Amino acid sequence: MHRPRISRFSFLSILCSLLLTGCAGNGDNSATTVTTTVTPPPIQVLTVTPRPQSILDLMKARGEQDEAAPTLKIVSPAANAVINGSKVEVKLDLSGDLKGYMPHKDPATGKGNHIHVILDNEPYEAYYELGQPFELRNVAEGKHTLRVFASRPWHESYKNPGSFQMVTFTVRGGGDASKPTTTGSGQTMANANTNASNSPANTTAAASPATREGKDVASSKAGDVDPTKPLLTYSRPKGEYKGEDANAIMIDFWLSNAKLKGDGGEYRIRYFINDDEARYIDKWDPIWLSGWLSGKPTVRLELLDKDSKPVENGGYNTTTREITVVK
Repeated sequence: MHRPRISRFSFLSILCSLLLTGCAGNGDNSATTVTTTVTPPPIQVLTVTPRPQSILDLMKARGEQDEAAPTLKIVSPAANAVINGSKVEVKLDLSGDLKGYMPHKDPATGKGNHIHVILDNEPYEAYYELGQPFELRNVAEGKHTLRVFASRPWHESYKNPGSFQMVTFTVRGGGDASKPTTTGSGQTMANANTNASNSPANTTAAASPATREGKDVASSKAGDVDPTKPLLTYSRPKGEYKGEDANAIMIDFWLSNAKLKGDGGEYRIRYFINDDEARYIDKWDPIWLSGWLSGKPTVRLELLDKDSKPVENGGYNTTTREITVVK
């Protein structure tokens, strides 16, 4: 029996039809692709911003006070004093061209002019009522450095020469180094078990009438500080910032025996936020940074010489603080 022959052209046509049909079937049964968009976390971008309007309003209400030139004298402890026992009284004398400047805490706002008191290289404590001594208790045995300077209610320092004072003293038979140094009201002033440069700032509490004024700080012993060499004293930022206070945060410091480039000298302040890129301050004025995100950023200040190298002085010219920002 003769079978019909299929031409090569017909065979190829049938094959292509089958392939096309199979491709169409696979397309109908394929799964639907779902695209998921992942939102990256926000990035903190800080910018230098003008002095906040709220502070400008305070300055206007204060009259001539911000033009004052307060002069401080550390009455106690005396320079190079040897103090037996763990209790140290801080007594200050205030004079100079005050123009109405006087430390005092407003009971209603909890703010006011004050003195920044720094034991060794710890966060400062605000001292408001100079009529009563600032008592430190359980101070560890050894050498200590005390620095003080006048400040405004928003913690901006006065930068006239007489405002800053520093003394070094020695404690013999001091307190238990495993326990914190405290104030006359029993609050912690220093804690030998904490890291000096990274210790969190503590909250402020008003002294009761029965006790001497005091604040909380963390503790260390003094480095080998030379008062004749360039010295950077870290002041702000410190503690917690929330609400309007978190919109623009001030960096402020005290500078001794050095002049910055923008003021005709050769030194610079280098600062880092969370160890990001280096930024610089070339004039001895406070700056405000905006753009903060909620968290616990670190702020590091360093004093650099004309060759952009850190200046050593007892380990105090590079200082790091952790702050809290709540937005």
